Amino acid sequence: MGLTKTEIFSDQQNELALLLKAIAHPARIAILQQIMAANACICGDLVEELGLAQATISQHLKN
Repeated sequence: MGLTKTEIFSDQQNELALLLKAIAHPARIAILQQIMAANACICGDLVEELGLAQATISQHLKN
């Protein structure tokens, strides 16, 4: 299994991930924040903004 890369996320994103078990990962928090900010969901844009692999973003959106 790969590294979680939690160090690339803000303290707030990591704390929310601990509190919100339904979301359960700081990548999901970051993805949701980016979707809300952009008012759209285009995976390629999320890859550029978050610095995560497209497959990682797709996996988190799927869950």
